[in-house]
Amino acid sequence: MQLSKGEEQIMEFLWQLEQAYMKDLIEAFPDPKPAATTVATLLKRMQDKGAVAYHTHGNSRAYYPLVSKNDYFSKQVKGMINNFFGGSTTQFASFFTSATEMSKEELEDLRHMVDQEIKKKKP
Repeated sequence: MQLSKGEEQIMEFLWQLEQAYMKDLIEAFPDPKPAATTVATLLKRMQDKGAVAYHTHGNSRAYYPLVSKNDYFSKQVKGMINNFFGGSTTQFASFFTSATEMSKEELEDLRHMVDQEIKKKKP
């Protein structure tokens, strides 16, 4: 599932709030606030993509995410690795560690995380 920047922004609000009415979502945006029709259009597209659903309370709809933040971003990263690095996580890691200008401390922290993952995978 690919979300636009506006849709991702609404998802961020929904992940934080867990459930929100249209007015809550509009209030969460920085000024200038988007029009209600814009937010409604984005929510409809997100429903069509299977990202959000809603419960009806009277005449109002309480929207909630159908996908967790972790699952969404995991799929996005996997897609990026496939698209830009031919599916090679090693090439991605090499690019990431050199292109982001990580400090020595950050690289050591990363090495520690990798070492912990290696320990988990040993029989």
